[in-house]
Amino acid sequence: MTDPSKPTLLVVDGHSLAYRAFYALPVDNFSTKDGQHTNGIYGFLAMLINLIKAEKPTHMAVAFDTSRQSFRTRAYTEYKANRSETPKEFQGQIPLLKDCLAAMSIHVLAKEDFEADDILATLATQGAEAGYDVLVCSGDRDTIQLVNDRVTLLYPNVQGVSQLKRYDAAAVRERYGVEPEQYPDIAALVGETSDNLPGVPKVGEKTAVKWLNQFGSLEALLENADKVTGVVGNNLREHIDDVRRNRTLNRLLTDVELPVTPEQLEVQPIDAQAVREIFAQLEFRTLLPRVFEAAGIDQAMAAQRSAPGQAAPAPAEPTPADLVRWVEEAEGEVAVTLTTHSGHPQRIGLAVPTAVVEAEWSDELAAALRPWLESDAPKVFTDAKVQVKALRREGVRLDGLVFDTILAGWLQRPSFPDKTLADLVDRYLGEKLPEADPQQLVPEDDGASIGQLSWYTLRVAEAQRAELADSVASVLRDIELPTLQTLADMELAGVAVSHEKLSGFSAELAARADAIAQDAYAAIGREVNLGSPKQLQEVLFEELALPKTRKTKTGYSTDAAVLADLQESSPHPFLNLLLQHREATKLRQIIESLDTAIVADGRIRTTYVQTGSQTGRLSSTDPNLQNIPIRNEESRRIRSAFEVGEGYEALLTADYSQIEMRIMAHLSEDPGLIEAFNSGEDTHRFVGSRVFNVDPADVTAPMRTKVKAMSYGLVYGLSAFGLSKQLRIDQSEAKQLMMEYFSRFGAVRDYLRSSVEQARIDGYTETIFGRRRPFPDLTSPNRVLRENAERAALNAPIQGSAADIMKVALFNIHREFTAQQLSSRVLLQIHDELVVEVAPGEWDATERIVRDRMGDAASLTVPLDVQIGRGADWNEAGH
Repeated sequence: MTDPSKPTLLVVDGHSLAYRAFYALPVDNFSTKDGQHTNGIYGFLAMLINLIKAEKPTHMAVAFDTSRQSFRTRAYTEYKANRSETPKEFQGQIPLLKDCLAAMSIHVLAKEDFEADDILATLATQGAEAGYDVLVCSGDRDTIQLVNDRVTLLYPNVQGVSQLKRYDAAAVRERYGVEPEQYPDIAALVGETSDNLPGVPKVGEKTAVKWLNQFGSLEALLENADKVTGVVGNNLREHIDDVRRNRTLNRLLTDVELPVTPEQLEVQPIDAQAVREIFAQLEFRTLLPRVFEAAGIDQAMAAQRSAPGQAAPAPAEPTPADLVRWVEEAEGEVAVTLTTHSGHPQRIGLAVPTAVVEAEWSDELAAALRPWLESDAPKVFTDAKVQVKALRREGVRLDGLVFDTILAGWLQRPSFPDKTLADLVDRYLGEKLPEADPQQLVPEDDGASIGQLSWYTLRVAEAQRAELADSVASVLRDIELPTLQTLADMELAGVAVSHEKLSGFSAELAARADAIAQDAYAAIGREVNLGSPKQLQEVLFEELALPKTRKTKTGYSTDAAVLADLQESSPHPFLNLLLQHREATKLRQIIESLDTAIVADGRIRTTYVQTGSQTGRLSSTDPNLQNIPIRNEESRRIRSAFEVGEGYEALLTADYSQIEMRIMAHLSEDPGLIEAFNSGEDTHRFVGSRVFNVDPADVTAPMRTKVKAMSYGLVYGLSAFGLSKQLRIDQSEAKQLMMEYFSRFGAVRDYLRSSVEQARIDGYTETIFGRRRPFPDLTSPNRVLRENAERAALNAPIQGSAADIMKVALFNIHREFTAQQLSSRVLLQIHDELVVEVAPGEWDATERIVRDRMGDAASLTVPLDVQIGRGADWNEAGH
């Protein structure tokens, strides 16, 4: 036990322990009704709850890896390369675990280019120096090196995470025969199979300990390697470089730049409602009261809203023929729920207010029910896109989709969207969705059947409609639901991507990063760890005496953006090489994420997330296509790997020119800005001529750059300080530029001011189409929150309107392709750009449809300018 009189900092390796829990608990006993496995989450949380109850930490954090890539993989490409692919049953558990921790108000930390152990090491070091008793809970033996008088390691036994071995300095000495800080020396000699670090052949733990005790340290051993006799002595001398490499890689960093310090990790009260919601989603019935108990919450509170409300009708299982008669005789809307397996329907449940039916999916059922599913009979779903795709794989094109409760909930609460039907039942009905307890061998309650889930969907939809404003309901009906249908087809189609081009570019980047690193070492005359903030601080601010950057808790910032500013103001060859190295490494990680997503048919199928932003913009995941660099040589190399697929003749790209500025002109009704777009001239040159009071022909490139930055910056609430920083000009010049701009385009200034004030009155902003975004912090007494909300409120109507316009264009293009029986199809929607795969002989018709439907997606006071490109790959089709 820790000393109760001292603050106790508990830091936990999230991924390591969740992975151990995954293998410790039977995967078949832990999964939700929709197929999400949860054994890793359950085991981790059970361990954490016990740990909190036993140790009573005052400060706590859980650290996660961001990926398998880090500064260590750059130093040694084989590092952890032997690890197998993540089991499919484990996939998706880490994000859900993070949701649980967030609900429990536990800080979650991760840092690109570093491992979770480096975060633990940094916090443990800081905590010990600040007088905390520190507990490090990890399944990685490398953390043994952190143990000292103030730091104790809690290490899981071979059976999983249910029992933790306590390692203080004495326990380490007893177990390994060396001081804790020497454990990595043992590992460097023996090697670490889990990290793919080969050691000295025929050298085991006993030999390594004997040598370290004999020579006093690893360095002394290596310096005197010629004195070690026998076969193992020869092996040691032959593998000295491996030992040095291993020791470099297993040394944990204690100076990672983190957004928090130990004192900011104080344990906070849990969000009881959020815990109930996420645990209901994961079907953790027995775990919930244990969390409340550990958090000191009265059990009566834990039992709130635990009982179902109105009882669902008992489900019937009619024959396919009877089921068809049932749906044909149903009056009004029918709620539909499909369970899927490997992307195909498995079971279907249907409901009206007074009755529930359900059946196993079969070829006979599909043939019988297909006419109704493809009819315009009104149907209600929860999270429809996955189910729509499953039906399409069976040759059924769903029609009549009139409501999706997940989309409706997001439109009402875009900042905090509910993710599951259980969440929605809790919020809108004040009830708990009946769910079976997956931890009971013979559950007392089977939970709601699939047909009863449809019944709850129907009730939630009714409650949501009562709260939906008319304009928001129209956004759901006229924009989001048609977009959902289009996205389903896009996701099924995927896009052809060349593995050869991506892997070739990745190899080039690896070689480039290595060469840049060597040049960087040469620039300062020695090797350093380019991923270590502490070593970089020594090089930049001590050896090179460069101006110090922003002060942090661990020294001076070495973040990429800060160093880019430093290179601009105080250029140095090493700094330039460091930035190039970081860029090459980051780009390689993006490429590898794309390459691994290519499936057997040579295509990538991303998943579009409609509810992933507050403004209405689409995002993509698995893989993320939004993070590909834009308009530089690297982006062109990546985009050239996205190719026209077999059986098609070309890719067409289309995007809007200056769409947000055009929306600004429309909303502000500024006559000068409207004239700029209607004149047909270069818009920024036209605006520049007004701001600088010169003829358009006399607007210089620097003038145009300043006006362009000003115009786009206004959309995002850019201040004079921000403009001066962006353009590298004095703040006084930036302020003068803004004054000149507003003196010529006063209606823009008036619109921006009035839109925030109106949002303060209404509590929300609204797009051209009626999409709303609430801003409760506009009236917050907290100045920081209030000002952040004001800046976001400036942008929301403009960015949201741009998102709406793109969606309208997207599904109208898709609809017209179908109506004209074209084989051409939309594949991607990235930012403001569409990528279309054009079938042979269909270019003229496809281009006309794309140009027309994008051009008439909204009626503005200025034209929507559409740029079209054509090529054999995405880069060649650029414009």
